[in-house]
Amino acid sequence: MLQRVDYKTNLMVGDQTYPAFELRNILDFIASQLGEKALQQVCEHIGVGQAELNHCQFVFVWQVEYAMEFLRLQGGDPDIGTKLGLSYRVSSLDVLLPHLAQLTSLQACLQFVVNHPQLVGSFTDTLVRLEEDCVCIRWLNTGRIDQAQYGFQFLHSIGSLLGLARELTGEAITLRQIHLAEPVRDSYFLNEATGAQVQFNCEYYEWSISLNHLALAMQYPFPAYAEKVTAVSTTSFIETVLAAINEHFPQVLHLDDMATQLHMSDRSFRRKLAQLGSSYQRLVDQVRCQRAVELILASELDIEAIAETLGYSDVSHFRQSFKHWIGHPPGYFSRLNGGERAN
Repeated sequence: MLQRVDYKTNLMVGDQTYPAFELRNILDFIASQLGEKALQQVCEHIGVGQAELNHCQFVFVWQVEYAMEFLRLQGGDPDIGTKLGLSYRVSSLDVLLPHLAQLTSLQACLQFVVNHPQLVGSFTDTLVRLEEDCVCIRWLNTGRIDQAQYGFQFLHSIGSLLGLARELTGEAITLRQIHLAEPVRDSYFLNEATGAQVQFNCEYYEWSISLNHLALAMQYPFPAYAEKVTAVSTTSFIETVLAAINEHFPQVLHLDDMATQLHMSDRSFRRKLAQLGSSYQRLVDQVRCQRAVELILASELDIEAIAETLGYSDVSHFRQSFKHWIGHPPGYFSRLNGGERAN
């Protein structure tokens, strides 16, 4: 069973590997909604075409992110992220199919999705909560992604997970609730497409689903597979930088010193990270935020000790930073996990 509170550091950025089926589905949707000219524009920017993509199992995160952002900006529809996700079909999930074929229930499928971001793809960290009769999946923006872009990715994820769940089980699955950190707008399509109660102006993005739905058996007629497909091993510059930050943490090297450790000039270091859609400070903040959530949920230290552990000399500065990252003060997460020490 899913645990009451389960924190997953699944955020993927830059040149980390992302399943190619995601990019193929996005490009197909762009072609259908915006036309061939728009499709060609995206392919030229990301440096890969549809024909070449048909022979790939994995691409880079920044390529998928660019295609999504292009669709968001050009689509002119606040629900286009959900519509994109709902357009996915199980048969398109090439690298995932051997794994899904071995699962027996929708709950096992959800657990696989949460635990294997390299195979499924993820733009966020998540907090999974088991309540009396439902599971809640909260998105934690530890990467400090632009809110409009983050909201699009959230709705895309809801659409794809819900549409694929219906196809996998053959049942008219609905969501319980959807919380959105955005202003109130017309939610008719979202209500109809998901069956959920939609709330706006929330401090977080979260969706929930009934345990009765998760108990449904998989009915999709998978073909027989001889063996599972595993993710390829690639050298990611982002992962190299994150590993170096974690190696020295809680001490944080100055950008110049980190560049030297990686045998680069500070200018080349900045430029490389910028090309991958990130920066040194964003990666440092990501590590700090992830460590903070882990320490708070562990309920072993008070807020002053956690702030000091993370390198903050001023506990109020830590509280402000944490609320900026996550949308809630540290004590909220402590209470979620039954703790009382952080506040």
